[in-house]
Amino acid sequence: MAKQDKKAYDLSEAEQRDLVTLLQQGKALPEKYRFILFEDKREVELVWNGKTRDVCMTVLPFQTLEHIDEPRAETKTQGDLFDSRGRQQKGWANKLIWGDNKLILSSLKSGALRRQIEDAGGLKLIYIDPPFDVGADFSMDIEIGGETFHKEPNLLEQIAYRDTWGRGADSFISMIYERLILMRDLLAVDGSIYVHCDWRVNSFIRQVLDEVFGKSCYRNEIRWKRQPPRGAKAIARQYAKSSDTILYYSRGDQYCWNPQFKEYNREYIKSKFVHRDRDGRIYRIDAIGDYSDKSIAEFRERGRIYDYPSGKVGLIRYLDEAKGEAITDIWIDVAEVNSQAIEGTGYATQKPERLLERIINASSNPGDLIADFFCGSGTTAAIAEKLGRKWIATDLGKFGIHTTRKRLIGVQRVLKAASKDFRAFEVLNLGRYERQAYLNVGGRLTSAQKAQALAQKENEFRELILRAYKATGFGGSEGLPAQDGFFHGARNGRLVVIGPINLPVGRLFVEEVITECRKRGASRVDVLAFEFEMGLFPAVLEEARSKGIDLAPKYIPAEVFDKRAVDKGQVVFHDISFVEATPRYEKKNKLAVRIELTDFSVYYTQGTAEAAIAAMKEGKSEVMCEQGQLYKVSKNKDGIITKERLTKQWTDWVDYWAVDFDYMSRREIIKVPVGTGHNGVASLPGLEAQQGEMALPQFEERWTGGYIFENEWQSFRTRQNRDLELTTALHTYDRPGRYTVAVKVIDIFGNDTMTLVPMNVG
Repeated sequence: MAKQDKKAYDLSEAEQRDLVTLLQQGKALPEKYRFILFEDKREVELVWNGKTRDVCMTVLPFQTLEHIDEPRAETKTQGDLFDSRGRQQKGWANKLIWGDNKLILSSLKSGALRRQIEDAGGLKLIYIDPPFDVGADFSMDIEIGGETFHKEPNLLEQIAYRDTWGRGADSFISMIYERLILMRDLLAVDGSIYVHCDWRVNSFIRQVLDEVFGKSCYRNEIRWKRQPPRGAKAIARQYAKSSDTILYYSRGDQYCWNPQFKEYNREYIKSKFVHRDRDGRIYRIDAIGDYSDKSIAEFRERGRIYDYPSGKVGLIRYLDEAKGEAITDIWIDVAEVNSQAIEGTGYATQKPERLLERIINASSNPGDLIADFFCGSGTTAAIAEKLGRKWIATDLGKFGIHTTRKRLIGVQRVLKAASKDFRAFEVLNLGRYERQAYLNVGGRLTSAQKAQALAQKENEFRELILRAYKATGFGGSEGLPAQDGFFHGARNGRLVVIGPINLPVGRLFVEEVITECRKRGASRVDVLAFEFEMGLFPAVLEEARSKGIDLAPKYIPAEVFDKRAVDKGQVVFHDISFVEATPRYEKKNKLAVRIELTDFSVYYTQGTAEAAIAAMKEGKSEVMCEQGQLYKVSKNKDGIITKERLTKQWTDWVDYWAVDFDYMSRREIIKVPVGTGHNGVASLPGLEAQQGEMALPQFEERWTGGYIFENEWQSFRTRQNRDLELTTALHTYDRPGRYTVAVKVIDIFGNDTMTLVPMNVG
């Protein structure tokens, strides 16, 4: 009898009748029958609602937003690794990636960057600190005008949080399970992973890691006792919670391990180093370990072997030779980040540098590649750079990416001042290609069918954008005529047009908008776009105004991809910001110039001020953002409201600015799988390493039509230093000619704006 028949035969007649009835009714079978009817050697398995072993297989090209490198003064000994300016141009550049780490992981695993990862020696270590706190607060406190502004998390972060905890533990486990599978497949065969969590999810994550990596790859469960400043608070009717869990697994049996030690304390020395030789030196006797007979003989010749009466031997270890007390899986010597600490960034979940230093030293070697896919404020990347490791760091939060960028520039500056090596790093994202993936049309279709399907998708996408903008399509309640082929809708008496989905809105498109408005006798129009061509504004707005057109350009936020956010009316379209920068030429040297930041304007409103004021308690104050200004709003005991404007000058909005003195010198080149469409979007099966060789598809290089911002000079505020330079250091060009200078400004909310300044030099 076949095995399956035997299993069925073992069922009682009543059980067999129940099974038949359930199958006829199309109902799910009770869980116990899965183990009776089917072979499954796993003794224990974590099961949750919606569990699937399917993982993301979308492969997108990475868009390079910025290349950051503190120029070296002396590079003659480095061959062709650096250019004439002392900037790294070859070799591995570290990666700081903004976006959804699920898409990032699948694109790293099977995309063109996988080859770079393998050429860099493979990914040797992953540390992650996922958002395990069901009550986590992703808001930030921003200092402004001597006050603190409470910045709420952006909608993308809120959506990600909702995806993570929307169904409680089920959704968290689903999120982390898929990502851990992708991380395992990306990790080198001799790599390791550390997962930081606490009492809320440590039991779940332990089971997930057992399933993904295998129980045999479990190495340690580390208990980290959080020291003051936060410390442990007394809790009624239970023990105070004062520790986190760090789960440590390897990819396989071979992995990097460097034992870690801490300095002996006096009590330990007294208890262990109890012997003293004739010269007065203190020593202890250790087990002989796995030394060879030859080594033991050498130790004996040097008088380092102790003979016990029983015939056993031990190794004499003097105090000044010992490395220290071996680190165990209980870590009580690493304090949390003090609010006044130099390393502090203001992130509530920031982990101390000493914690990451221990992990990185233990499970990697100098030159190894490590990664953190929930990087937050960038502690892992900062310590990796200091310890001479290559790194990849990713985060969904734009503000987190900005904080990490500033932190890593600071690390570069310190290493440069100390004449130590450091690497350039790139800021990447999937933005443009994520939109293209949304519109990608697959399947075996004719050219006509594909064009029709694409047109339908674009129409559906535009309808979604109009709903998010709370605009009405033509023929709706605005009383406007049917669609006339150009404008897409209207809101509050203003026409609405949506720019190209895959391209930046440029001058020609805006001029066409102005022409179409004049044809229809319309005087007010909103232009919605994901990207606007740099240098387009404010000149185009002045041109429109001169022709009687009130034109308002607005950014379409990435949140429009989430239909739940659209349905709830939570999507906010921001007005564009304006940057003004002026070149200051040197009189004595015609090739030398400085760039001065001369103006920056924004228009932000966060929430409804009236509702926030009404909810405010008497005797309290709060900082609010309204119509491009920050105000401190106070309510006294009598309920009287007073408002004090905090942003007294435009520089208060600037957190960071940087300059590329020759913007169009470096084209943005992407690598896409051979045979993919013009947008480079592909969906490929997961590719595993076989016998140490990668079975990757062939890639070809394509110029995107854009350029990479090479960060040559920057000034930014830190928590310790709020000053901001408004004029760059002197820059000298090699030869006279026409140059395009790019100036990038990042405001206190983490949003960036760039403008181009054409110049004639010489």
